[in-house]
Amino acid sequence: MSRSRAWAELLRLPALFTVPGDALSGAAAVGARPDSRTLLAIGSSLCLYEAGMALNDWADRAEDAAERPHRPLPSGRVHPAAAFTAACALTGAGLALAARAGRPALTVAVPLAATVWAYDLALKHTPCGPAAMATARALDLVLGAAATTGRTRAALPSAALLGTHTLAVTVVSRQETKGGSPLAPLAALTTTALLSRLLTHRPAGVPLDRPSATGLDGADGEATAFSRPVMSGPLPATAEPAAAGRERLRPAHARRTTPPRSADSVWSPARALTTTLAATYAATAARPYFHAALNPSPPLTQRAVGGGIRATIPLQAALSARSGAGLTALLIAGLAPLGRRFGRKVSVT
Repeated sequence: MSRSRAWAELLRLPALFTVPGDALSGAAAVGARPDSRTLLAIGSSLCLYEAGMALNDWADRAEDAAERPHRPLPSGRVHPAAAFTAACALTGAGLALAARAGRPALTVAVPLAATVWAYDLALKHTPCGPAAMATARALDLVLGAAATTGRTRAALPSAALLGTHTLAVTVVSRQETKGGSPLAPLAALTTTALLSRLLTHRPAGVPLDRPSATGLDGADGEATAFSRPVMSGPLPATAEPAAAGRERLRPAHARRTTPPRSADSVWSPARALTTTLAATYAATAARPYFHAALNPSPPLTQRAVGGGIRATIPLQAALSARSGAGLTALLIAGLAPLGRRFGRKVSVT
């Protein structure tokens, strides 16, 4: 049991629940239903994520011996060679699963794996460290889109939002062992508020009449284009009674029309789900950030990092709901209680 717990701590198993939502929200961003290739992308993501965790502790074993001697490697519960071997094996498995999902997935997985290794071995303690971590998380979302459909362009806005959140969490994590300035958690708090606001706006690529990947009638439950009459040919002229009782023809384009409602003003169950998940994301991350900004001590900073990691799940769910995939969003949101439950036993940081 002690050996199993040591590996659970090394790999930070509760954090695994934040990984499947990357690929699922990536598939949702390109308007596709999850399929077997999406599952392969999830498997690849899990392997590469755990490879990064093992490699992280292997690279930091000397630093952890001074600052966190209870960690598995400095405490002697896991041998450094075993951690490094696990990182190599998991990286190979992740790339193999991506290859099974297709060439587009492998094209994304290779730079993802390279970013993970570059971060752990070289970039972590440099100014480029947070950006590298954000890039890895963004690429993980793009991996889901590439594996499911082979297309990635539509997933880039969601990847950017997820990467921005990861950037904020990583900046805060840099002072979790020693504490420091309140500027980092304050900046993360501001970033969370901004992302929450952006989540409640419909992305430009999701029109009101877009059929949802979950089978809903449109991204916000509106009638689809297929239910509307299609008119061809020149616009008809309309008749308007004249003062003398005669009819006068008026071009259709001159008629007074009611301006269409903006996408952001339309209420629907899907929109309510997006707003609820965005609020959940904000509540999960904002409170520990606020406490760390008031008192940037190591314990409160570690709580802020843990809250930011846990907030990744409702963020992924909100991104999926925002893309019109309500069922996928609910599936991702269901991972949060599991991550919270296991997080009580094994730390996610």
